[in-house]
This record gives sequence, structure tokens and C-alpha cells, in this order.
Amino acid sequence: MRDDPTVVGLVELARHGDAGAWNDLVDRYAPLVWAICRRYGLGGADAEDVAACVWLRLVERLDTIREPAALPGWLATTVRRECLALLRSRRRQVLVGDESGLDTVDDPAFEELLVTQEQHIALRAAFDNLPEHCRRLLTLLFDDPPAPYAEISSSTGTPVGAIGPTRRRCLDKLRSDPVLAAVAGAEQP
Repeated sequence: MRDDPTVVGLVELARHGDAGAWNDLVDRYAPLVWAICRRYGLGGADAEDVAACVWLRLVERLDTIREPAALPGWLATTVRRECLALLRSRRRQVLVGDESGLDTVDDPAFEELLVTQEQHIALRAAFDNLPEHCRRLLTLLFDDPPAPYAEISSSTGTPVGAIGPTRRRCLDKLRSDPVLAAVAGAEQP
């Protein structure tokens, strides 16, 4: 999502040295960094090295990113380049297919990965914005395995007959989150 005001705000605050904004950016995009590392077959210390390089590059170049809303794309490109640099430097044979196709910005697989990560981020943020009773109810309902209604009722104080309607209202609130709605809207043709 290119116009996420939260991202723009965090980038602007980070540019002015706000440590909390830096932490929020790292928390928000660390799953994206790890996911791309895994796509290149990197894990453990290799993935940590790549992540450290990416965050260092962000510190060095945050002021040069012209469009703060484009930060997720910038991060994805930087992670891909750092993964390729690490793989080349170690002269390992890693089956990555046609390497030239992995370094292109227009790679649909990376665009898809980026969109998926943005959807996960938006969903987590929208879930965090729900009232406490909705978060508790949805967590219990979507637990694996889901808790029985009687247990949910005693845990939340919600009558068994009201669990279904309350769940629907909570999901409606979740769907109405403006950031999540924008991400979901971007998915529709």
C-alpha cells in the first residue's frame, strides 16, 4: 500500500531521530526482511547478517528516500540485493533459478510477497486497534483448536447466545479499519 499514512509518519519521525519510530519501523518490516531472506534460502546467521546490513543501509539512506510511503518497496529491493551479495561473496551454489530475474524490481513474485506482508502488517495493526473484548473473543474463536463456546462464555463473560453476533460485530469493526480496508480494496480487480 503506497499511501499508508502510518508509514509516512514513522519515516518522518525517524528522520528526526525518534527512536520509537525507528523501533516501530523495524518491528513492522522485520517479517518482510526475514521472508525475503528465506526465499533466498538464507536462515540463521546469514539472515541476521542480511537484516543487519539492511537496517544499516536504512539508517544511512533514510534521508534520501524521496517517497516515504515507498519504504516497503525500498526495503524489499535492498534485502534482495543484500541476499544476492551475500550469496555471491560466499561463492556457494544455491539453487535460485535464473539469478538475473531475481534482481528485477518488477518481479511479480516479490510484488506478491510485498503485498502479502503489507496485508499481514495491516491486519495485525487493525487487530491491535480493536477493543479488548473483541481481541479476546476473536483470539479464543480462532485459536487452534478453537475454544468451545462454553469456555469462551466463561472466559469473556459473554452469554453463549451472544458469541456469534458479537463475533460478527467484532469482525465488522476489523473490516472497517481504514488501512485494512485499503489493503483489501487493492486486492480486488
